[in-house]
Amino acid sequence: MKYHQIDRNLFIKNRAKFTAQMKPNSVAVFNSNDIYPVSADSSLPFEQHRDIFYLSGVDQEESILLLFPDAPYEHLKEILFLKETNEHIAIWEGEKLTKERAFEVSGIKSVIWLQDFHKNLKEVMAYAETMYINTNEHYRASIETETREARFVKWWKDNYPAHKVEKSNPILQRVRSIKESEELDLIQTACDITEKGYRRVLQFVKPNVMEYEIEAEFAHEFLRNRSKGFAYTPIIASGNNANVLHYIENNQQCKAGDLMLLDVGAEYANYSSDMTRMVPVSGKFTDRQKQVYNAVLRVKNEATKMLTVGNFWKQYNVEVGKIMTSELLGLGLIDKADVQNENPDWPAYKKYFMHGTSHHMGLDTHDYGLLHEPMKANMVFTVEPGIYIPEEGFGIRIEDDIVIQEKGEPFNLMRNIPIEVDEIESIMNS
Repeated sequence: MKYHQIDRNLFIKNRAKFTAQMKPNSVAVFNSNDIYPVSADSSLPFEQHRDIFYLSGVDQEESILLLFPDAPYEHLKEILFLKETNEHIAIWEGEKLTKERAFEVSGIKSVIWLQDFHKNLKEVMAYAETMYINTNEHYRASIETETREARFVKWWKDNYPAHKVEKSNPILQRVRSIKESEELDLIQTACDITEKGYRRVLQFVKPNVMEYEIEAEFAHEFLRNRSKGFAYTPIIASGNNANVLHYIENNQQCKAGDLMLLDVGAEYANYSSDMTRMVPVSGKFTDRQKQVYNAVLRVKNEATKMLTVGNFWKQYNVEVGKIMTSELLGLGLIDKADVQNENPDWPAYKKYFMHGTSHHMGLDTHDYGLLHEPMKANMVFTVEPGIYIPEEGFGIRIEDDIVIQEKGEPFNLMRNIPIEVDEIESIMNS
Protein backbone atom coordinates (compact mmCIF):
# COMPACT_ATOMS: atom_id res chain seq x y z
CA MET A 1 0.00 0.00 0.00
CA LYS A 2 1.14 3.52 -0.69
CA TYR A 3 -0.19 4.91 2.59
CA HIS A 4 1.52 4.76 5.97
CA GLN A 5 0.38 1.90 8.20
CA ILE A 6 -2.64 2.80 10.30
CA ASP A 7 -2.51 2.16 14.05
CA ARG A 8 -4.28 -1.19 14.59
CA ASN A 9 -5.98 0.23 17.68
CA LEU A 10 -8.41 1.99 15.32
CA PHE A 11 -9.64 -1.35 14.00
CA ILE A 12 -9.75 -2.86 17.48
CA LYS A 13 -12.03 -0.01 18.56
CA ASN A 14 -14.17 -0.36 15.44
CA ARG A 15 -14.72 -4.07 16.06
CA ALA A 16 -15.62 -3.39 19.68
CA LYS A 17 -18.26 -0.86 18.61
CA PHE A 18 -19.78 -3.32 16.17
CA THR A 19 -19.78 -6.40 18.41
CA ALA A 20 -21.28 -4.41 21.30
CA GLN A 21 -24.48 -4.13 19.25
CA MET A 22 -24.68 -7.78 18.17
CA LYS A 23 -27.32 -10.04 19.68
CA PRO A 24 -26.22 -12.78 22.11
CA ASN A 25 -24.60 -15.89 20.64
CA SER A 26 -24.35 -14.45 17.13
CA VAL A 27 -21.75 -14.48 14.37
CA ALA A 28 -20.95 -11.87 11.73
CA VAL A 29 -18.98 -12.50 8.53
CA PHE A 30 -17.46 -9.91 6.19
CA ASN A 31 -15.93 -10.64 2.80
CA SER A 32 -13.41 -8.71 0.73
CA ASN A 33 -14.36 -7.50 -2.73
CA ASP A 34 -13.67 -9.44 -5.90
CA ILE A 35 -11.07 -8.41 -8.42
CA TYR A 36 -13.33 -7.59 -11.36
CA PRO A 37 -12.40 -8.79 -14.87
CA VAL A 38 -12.33 -6.51 -17.90
CA SER A 39 -11.51 -8.84 -20.79
CA ALA A 40 -8.89 -11.48 -21.66
CA ASP A 41 -6.60 -11.52 -18.61
CA SER A 42 -7.18 -7.85 -17.71
CA SER A 43 -8.81 -6.76 -14.48
CA LEU A 44 -9.73 -3.56 -12.69
CA PRO A 45 -7.47 -2.40 -9.84
CA PHE A 46 -8.51 -4.01 -6.57
CA GLU A 47 -10.61 -1.93 -4.18
CA GLN A 48 -11.22 -3.39 -0.75
CA HIS A 49 -14.75 -3.66 0.60
CA ARG A 50 -14.98 -0.78 3.03
CA ASP A 51 -16.71 -2.79 5.76
CA ILE A 52 -13.99 -5.43 6.17
CA PHE A 53 -11.37 -2.67 5.95
CA TYR A 54 -13.17 -0.64 8.63
CA LEU A 55 -13.24 -3.62 10.97
CA SER A 56 -9.80 -5.11 10.29
CA GLY A 57 -7.53 -2.82 8.28
CA VAL A 58 -6.91 -5.70 5.87
CA ASP A 59 -6.53 -4.27 2.36
CA GLN A 60 -6.18 -7.51 0.43
CA GLU A 61 -8.36 -9.65 -1.86
CA GLU A 62 -9.73 -13.06 -0.84
CA SER A 63 -10.00 -12.12 2.83
CA ILE A 64 -12.79 -12.94 5.29
CA LEU A 65 -13.40 -11.57 8.79
CA LEU A 66 -15.46 -13.58 11.28
CA LEU A 67 -16.68 -12.07 14.56
CA PHE A 68 -18.18 -14.28 17.30
CA PRO A 69 -17.92 -12.35 20.60
CA ASP A 70 -19.77 -15.03 22.63
CA ALA A 71 -17.69 -17.92 21.31
CA PRO A 72 -16.91 -20.63 23.90
CA TYR A 73 -13.22 -20.50 22.96
CA GLU A 74 -11.01 -17.42 22.76
CA HIS A 75 -9.53 -18.30 19.35
CA LEU A 76 -13.02 -18.26 17.78
CA LYS A 77 -14.02 -14.75 18.93
CA GLU A 78 -12.20 -13.00 16.07
CA ILE A 79 -10.77 -14.78 13.05
CA LEU A 80 -9.13 -13.49 9.89
CA PHE A 81 -9.09 -15.86 6.94
CA LEU A 82 -6.45 -14.96 4.37
CA LYS A 83 -5.21 -16.40 1.10
CA GLU A 84 -2.07 -18.37 1.93
CA THR A 85 1.02 -16.62 0.65
CA ASN A 86 3.95 -18.52 -0.87
CA GLU A 87 7.13 -17.99 -2.89
CA HIS A 88 5.31 -18.22 -6.23
CA ILE A 89 2.79 -15.53 -5.24
CA ALA A 90 5.59 -13.34 -3.89
CA ILE A 91 7.44 -13.51 -7.23
CA TRP A 92 4.45 -12.88 -9.50
CA GLU A 93 2.19 -10.60 -7.41
CA GLY A 94 4.25 -9.42 -4.48
CA GLU A 95 4.04 -10.73 -0.95
CA LYS A 96 0.65 -11.04 0.70
CA LEU A 97 -0.06 -10.75 4.41
CA THR A 98 1.60 -13.34 6.58
CA LYS A 99 -0.11 -14.34 9.81
CA GLU A 100 2.32 -12.21 11.79
CA ARG A 101 1.85 -9.20 9.55
CA ALA A 102 -1.94 -9.58 9.62
CA PHE A 103 -1.83 -9.31 13.42
CA GLU A 104 0.28 -6.15 13.18
CA VAL A 105 -2.27 -4.60 10.82
CA SER A 106 -5.49 -5.72 12.51
CA GLY A 107 -4.79 -6.69 16.10
CA ILE A 108 -6.47 -10.05 15.43
CA LYS A 109 -4.49 -12.97 16.87
CA SER A 110 -6.37 -15.81 15.20
CA VAL A 111 -5.33 -15.82 11.53
CA ILE A 112 -6.19 -18.89 9.46
CA TRP A 113 -5.59 -19.66 5.79
CA LEU A 114 -8.67 -19.28 3.61
CA GLN A 115 -8.67 -22.93 2.55
CA ASP A 116 -9.80 -23.83 6.08
CA PHE A 117 -12.68 -21.34 6.23
CA HIS A 118 -15.56 -23.80 5.72
CA LYS A 119 -14.20 -26.24 8.29
CA ASN A 120 -13.95 -23.48 10.91
CA LEU A 121 -17.30 -21.96 9.98
CA LYS A 122 -18.97 -25.34 10.50
CA GLU A 123 -17.64 -25.47 14.05
CA VAL A 124 -18.68 -21.88 14.75
CA MET A 125 -22.20 -22.40 13.41
CA ALA A 126 -22.64 -25.39 15.72
CA TYR A 127 -22.25 -23.00 18.67
CA ALA A 128 -24.07 -19.93 17.29
CA GLU A 129 -27.78 -19.22 16.95
CA THR A 130 -27.73 -16.15 14.69
CA MET A 131 -25.78 -14.99 11.65
CA TYR A 132 -25.29 -11.32 10.74
CA ILE A 133 -25.17 -11.10 6.96
CA ASN A 134 -23.71 -8.05 5.28
CA THR A 135 -25.95 -6.50 2.62
CA ASN A 136 -25.56 -3.11 0.92
CA GLU A 137 -28.49 -0.93 1.99
CA HIS A 138 -27.04 2.49 1.23
CA TYR A 139 -29.75 4.81 -0.07
CA ARG A 140 -27.75 5.55 -3.24
CA ALA A 141 -26.76 1.93 -3.96
CA SER A 142 -27.64 0.49 -7.37
CA ILE A 143 -25.96 -2.89 -7.86
CA GLU A 144 -26.17 -5.19 -10.87
CA THR A 145 -23.02 -7.26 -10.27
CA GLU A 146 -23.17 -10.19 -7.85
CA THR A 147 -20.48 -9.46 -5.29
CA ARG A 148 -18.37 -11.91 -3.32
CA GLU A 149 -20.41 -10.91 -0.26
CA ALA A 150 -23.69 -11.65 -2.07
CA ARG A 151 -22.44 -15.07 -3.20
CA PHE A 152 -21.46 -15.93 0.37
CA VAL A 153 -24.86 -14.89 1.73
CA LYS A 154 -26.63 -17.07 -0.85
CA TRP A 155 -24.35 -20.03 -0.06
CA TRP A 156 -24.74 -19.58 3.70
CA LYS A 157 -28.56 -19.47 3.55
CA ASP A 158 -28.58 -22.71 1.55
CA ASN A 159 -26.25 -24.50 3.96
CA TYR A 160 -27.46 -23.15 7.32
CA PRO A 161 -31.22 -22.63 6.92
CA ALA A 162 -32.04 -23.29 10.61
CA HIS A 163 -30.12 -20.29 11.97
CA LYS A 164 -31.67 -16.89 12.65
CA VAL A 165 -30.62 -14.02 10.41
CA GLU A 166 -29.77 -10.42 11.33
CA LYS A 167 -28.36 -7.58 9.23
CA SER A 168 -24.95 -6.00 9.78
CA ASN A 169 -25.75 -2.92 7.77
CA PRO A 170 -27.93 -1.03 10.29
CA ILE A 171 -25.15 -1.34 12.87
CA LEU A 172 -22.50 -0.27 10.36
CA GLN A 173 -24.60 2.68 9.18
CA ARG A 174 -24.47 4.06 12.70
CA VAL A 175 -20.96 3.20 13.85
CA ARG A 176 -19.23 4.07 10.57
CA SER A 177 -20.95 7.45 10.39
CA ILE A 178 -19.28 8.66 13.60
CA LYS A 179 -15.56 8.98 13.03
CA GLU A 180 -12.77 8.20 15.45
CA SER A 181 -10.00 10.80 15.76
CA GLU A 182 -7.68 8.56 13.71
CA GLU A 183 -10.24 8.52 10.90
CA LEU A 184 -10.59 12.30 10.97
CA ASP A 185 -6.80 12.53 10.64
CA LEU A 186 -6.89 10.26 7.57
CA ILE A 187 -9.68 12.29 5.97
CA GLN A 188 -7.72 15.45 6.75
CA THR A 189 -4.71 13.95 4.97
CA ALA A 190 -6.89 13.25 1.92
CA CYS A 191 -8.13 16.86 2.01
CA ASP A 192 -4.56 18.15 2.32
CA ILE A 193 -3.53 16.16 -0.76
CA THR A 194 -6.54 17.59 -2.61
CA GLU A 195 -5.38 21.08 -1.63
CA LYS A 196 -1.95 20.41 -3.15
CA GLY A 197 -3.57 19.28 -6.38
CA TYR A 198 -5.83 22.32 -6.51
CA ARG A 199 -2.99 24.78 -5.92
CA ARG A 200 -1.02 23.09 -8.69
CA VAL A 201 -3.98 23.42 -11.06
CA LEU A 202 -4.45 27.11 -10.28
CA GLN A 203 -0.93 27.69 -11.64
CA PHE A 204 -1.61 25.51 -14.68
CA VAL A 205 -5.00 26.63 -16.02
CA LYS A 206 -5.07 28.98 -18.99
CA PRO A 207 -7.20 29.40 -22.12
CA ASN A 208 -7.14 26.50 -24.61
CA VAL A 209 -5.96 23.78 -22.20
CA MET A 210 -8.00 20.59 -22.33
CA GLU A 211 -10.09 19.40 -19.41
CA TYR A 212 -8.23 16.09 -19.36
CA GLU A 213 -4.91 17.93 -19.02
CA ILE A 214 -6.21 19.44 -15.80
CA GLU A 215 -7.34 16.00 -14.65
CA ALA A 216 -3.79 14.78 -15.30
CA GLU A 217 -2.32 17.56 -13.15
CA PHE A 218 -4.49 16.46 -10.23
CA ALA A 219 -3.57 12.81 -10.76
CA HIS A 220 0.16 13.65 -10.80
CA GLU A 221 -0.03 15.54 -7.52
CA PHE A 222 -2.24 12.95 -5.82
CA LEU A 223 -0.01 10.01 -6.69
CA ARG A 224 3.15 11.71 -5.60
CA ASN A 225 1.58 12.26 -2.16
CA ARG A 226 0.83 8.58 -1.38
CA SER A 227 -2.73 8.61 -2.72
CA LYS A 228 -3.99 5.89 -5.07
CA GLY A 229 -5.61 8.74 -6.99
CA PHE A 230 -9.14 10.09 -7.16
CA ALA A 231 -11.66 9.21 -4.47
CA TYR A 232 -14.33 9.25 -7.19
CA THR A 233 -14.51 9.93 -10.92
CA PRO A 234 -13.42 13.58 -11.26
CA ILE A 235 -15.58 16.27 -12.84
CA ILE A 236 -13.56 18.83 -14.84
CA ALA A 237 -16.33 20.87 -16.42
CA SER A 238 -15.66 24.08 -18.33
CA GLY A 239 -18.33 26.48 -19.55
CA ASN A 240 -21.77 24.96 -20.00
CA ASN A 241 -20.43 21.50 -19.09
CA ALA A 242 -20.75 22.60 -15.47
CA ASN A 243 -24.54 22.50 -15.87
CA VAL A 244 -24.34 18.71 -16.29
CA LEU A 245 -24.24 17.62 -12.65
CA HIS A 246 -22.26 14.42 -13.25
CA TYR A 247 -20.22 15.46 -16.27
CA ILE A 248 -17.21 13.11 -16.41
CA GLU A 249 -16.11 13.15 -20.07
CA ASN A 250 -13.47 15.80 -19.31
CA ASN A 251 -12.64 16.05 -23.03
CA GLN A 252 -13.39 19.66 -23.98
CA GLN A 253 -11.16 22.68 -24.48
CA CYS A 254 -11.28 25.39 -21.83
CA LYS A 255 -12.10 28.69 -23.53
CA ALA A 256 -11.11 32.21 -22.54
CA GLY A 257 -13.72 33.87 -20.34
CA ASP A 258 -15.28 30.59 -19.23
CA LEU A 259 -15.62 29.33 -15.69
CA MET A 260 -14.49 25.82 -14.92
CA LEU A 261 -16.04 23.61 -12.24
CA LEU A 262 -13.64 21.20 -10.50
CA ASP A 263 -15.36 18.50 -8.45
CA VAL A 264 -12.30 16.50 -7.42
CA GLY A 265 -11.06 14.72 -4.32
CA ALA A 266 -8.06 12.60 -3.41
CA GLU A 267 -8.31 9.37 -1.46
CA TYR A 268 -5.86 8.41 1.24
CA ALA A 269 -5.78 4.97 2.92
CA ASN A 270 -9.23 4.31 1.41
CA TYR A 271 -10.66 7.46 3.01
CA SER A 272 -12.20 10.11 0.77
CA SER A 273 -12.12 13.84 0.33
CA ASP A 274 -14.70 15.68 -1.76
CA MET A 275 -14.00 19.20 -3.02
CA THR A 276 -15.63 21.50 -5.54
CA ARG A 277 -14.06 24.79 -6.63
CA MET A 278 -14.55 27.22 -9.50
CA VAL A 279 -11.69 28.51 -11.63
CA PRO A 280 -11.89 31.36 -14.16
CA VAL A 281 -10.06 30.05 -17.22
CA SER A 282 -8.63 33.48 -18.03
CA GLY A 283 -7.59 34.12 -14.43
CA LYS A 284 -10.33 36.59 -13.58
CA PHE A 285 -14.04 36.32 -12.86
CA THR A 286 -16.43 38.53 -14.80
CA ASP A 287 -18.69 40.75 -12.70
CA ARG A 288 -21.67 38.45 -13.27
CA GLN A 289 -19.65 35.29 -12.52
CA LYS A 290 -18.38 36.90 -9.33
CA GLN A 291 -21.90 37.96 -8.34
CA VAL A 292 -23.27 34.42 -8.67
CA TYR A 293 -20.16 32.86 -7.14
CA ASN A 294 -20.41 34.99 -4.01
CA ALA A 295 -24.10 34.14 -3.71
CA VAL A 296 -23.26 30.41 -3.70
CA LEU A 297 -20.44 31.02 -1.23
CA ARG A 298 -22.81 32.81 1.15
CA VAL A 299 -25.23 29.87 0.98
CA LYS A 300 -22.37 27.45 1.69
CA ASN A 301 -21.20 29.47 4.67
CA GLU A 302 -24.69 29.73 6.16
CA ALA A 303 -25.41 26.04 5.51
CA THR A 304 -22.18 25.07 7.26
CA LYS A 305 -23.30 26.81 10.45
CA MET A 306 -26.36 24.53 10.59
CA LEU A 307 -24.33 21.31 10.69
CA THR A 308 -24.76 20.89 14.43
CA VAL A 309 -25.56 18.12 16.89
CA GLY A 310 -29.26 17.27 16.92
CA ASN A 311 -30.14 18.80 13.56
CA PHE A 312 -31.96 16.67 10.99
CA TRP A 313 -30.84 16.35 7.37
CA LYS A 314 -34.32 16.84 5.88
CA GLN A 315 -35.07 20.03 7.83
CA TYR A 316 -31.53 21.25 7.18
CA ASN A 317 -32.14 21.06 3.43
CA VAL A 318 -35.42 22.95 3.83
CA GLU A 319 -33.59 25.77 5.62
CA VAL A 320 -30.83 25.84 3.00
CA GLY A 321 -33.56 26.11 0.36
CA LYS A 322 -34.87 29.27 2.05
CA ILE A 323 -31.40 30.83 1.99
CA MET A 324 -30.94 29.88 -1.66
CA THR A 325 -34.35 31.35 -2.52
CA SER A 326 -33.26 34.69 -1.07
CA GLU A 327 -30.02 34.64 -3.09
CA LEU A 328 -31.80 33.75 -6.34
CA LEU A 329 -34.22 36.62 -5.80
CA GLY A 330 -31.24 38.93 -5.35
CA LEU A 331 -29.68 37.65 -8.56
CA GLY A 332 -32.90 38.22 -10.52
CA LEU A 333 -33.14 34.56 -11.49
CA ILE A 334 -36.54 34.15 -9.83
CA ASP A 335 -39.12 36.69 -8.64
CA LYS A 336 -41.64 36.89 -5.82
CA ALA A 337 -44.40 35.50 -8.02
CA ASP A 338 -42.29 32.39 -8.66
CA VAL A 339 -42.00 31.87 -4.91
CA GLN A 340 -45.65 32.58 -4.16
CA ASN A 341 -46.82 30.14 -6.84
CA GLU A 342 -44.22 27.44 -6.21
CA ASN A 343 -44.99 23.75 -5.89
CA PRO A 344 -44.07 22.77 -2.29
CA ASP A 345 -42.70 19.46 -3.61
CA TRP A 346 -40.43 21.29 -6.07
CA PRO A 347 -39.82 24.85 -4.80
CA ALA A 348 -38.91 27.68 -7.14
CA TYR A 349 -35.23 27.58 -6.18
CA LYS A 350 -34.98 24.01 -7.56
CA LYS A 351 -34.91 25.40 -11.11
CA TYR A 352 -31.33 26.55 -10.43
CA PHE A 353 -30.31 24.33 -7.48
CA MET A 354 -31.75 20.87 -8.03
CA HIS A 355 -29.63 18.61 -5.80
CA GLY A 356 -29.18 18.18 -2.06
CA THR A 357 -26.74 20.24 -0.04
CA SER A 358 -24.89 17.59 1.98
CA HIS A 359 -24.07 13.92 2.30
CA HIS A 360 -22.05 11.83 4.75
CA MET A 361 -18.40 11.31 3.80
CA GLY A 362 -15.66 8.97 5.00
CA LEU A 363 -14.47 5.61 3.71
CA ASP A 364 -17.01 6.10 0.92
CA THR A 365 -17.45 9.44 -0.77
CA HIS A 366 -21.19 9.00 -0.17
CA ASP A 367 -20.58 7.38 3.18
CA TYR A 368 -22.73 5.43 5.60
CA GLY A 369 -25.18 7.35 7.75
CA LEU A 370 -28.92 7.23 8.45
CA LEU A 371 -30.40 10.49 7.23
CA HIS A 372 -33.58 10.17 9.31
CA GLU A 373 -31.59 10.20 12.56
CA PRO A 374 -30.19 13.37 14.18
CA MET A 375 -26.70 14.59 13.40
CA LYS A 376 -24.02 13.63 15.91
CA ALA A 377 -20.56 14.86 16.82
CA ASN A 378 -17.72 13.58 14.60
CA MET A 379 -19.93 12.95 11.62
CA VAL A 380 -18.40 14.33 8.42
CA PHE A 381 -20.66 16.00 5.87
CA THR A 382 -20.02 17.75 2.60
CA VAL A 383 -21.60 21.16 2.02
CA GLU A 384 -22.11 21.76 -1.70
CA PRO A 385 -24.72 24.30 -2.83
CA GLY A 386 -24.79 25.34 -6.47
CA ILE A 387 -26.48 27.62 -8.97
CA TYR A 388 -26.71 26.36 -12.55
CA ILE A 389 -27.61 28.79 -15.32
CA PRO A 390 -27.49 27.15 -18.78
CA GLU A 391 -28.86 30.27 -20.44
CA GLU A 392 -25.80 32.20 -19.20
CA GLY A 393 -23.33 29.46 -20.10
CA PHE A 394 -22.03 28.57 -16.66
CA GLY A 395 -22.84 26.75 -13.45
CA ILE A 396 -21.28 27.24 -10.03
CA ARG A 397 -20.90 24.77 -7.16
CA ILE A 398 -18.69 25.15 -4.10
CA GLU A 399 -17.99 22.28 -1.71
CA ASP A 400 -16.14 21.72 1.54
CA ASP A 401 -15.90 18.78 3.97
CA ILE A 402 -17.14 19.55 7.48
CA VAL A 403 -16.85 17.79 10.85
CA ILE A 404 -19.74 18.25 13.29
CA GLN A 405 -18.43 19.26 16.71
CA GLU A 406 -19.84 18.37 20.14
CA LYS A 407 -19.78 22.08 20.93
CA GLY A 408 -18.90 25.17 18.95
CA GLU A 409 -18.62 25.86 15.24
CA PRO A 410 -18.39 23.01 12.73
CA PHE A 411 -14.78 22.27 11.70
CA ASN A 412 -13.84 22.72 8.04
CA LEU A 413 -11.34 20.11 6.85
CA MET A 414 -10.82 22.24 3.71
CA ARG A 415 -10.22 25.50 5.56
CA ASN A 416 -6.84 26.00 3.82
CA ILE A 417 -8.06 25.44 0.26
CA PRO A 418 -8.46 28.79 -1.55
CA ILE A 419 -12.11 29.73 -1.91
CA GLU A 420 -12.48 33.53 -2.00
CA VAL A 421 -12.55 35.20 -5.43
CA ASP A 422 -9.61 37.49 -4.67
CA GLU A 423 -7.43 34.65 -3.43
CA ILE A 424 -8.15 32.46 -6.45
CA GLU A 425 -7.40 35.30 -8.88
CA SER A 426 -4.24 36.28 -6.97
CA ILE A 427 -2.79 32.74 -7.14
CA MET A 428 -3.67 32.35 -10.81
CA ASN A 429 -2.02 35.63 -11.75
CA SER A 430 1.04 35.43 -9.48
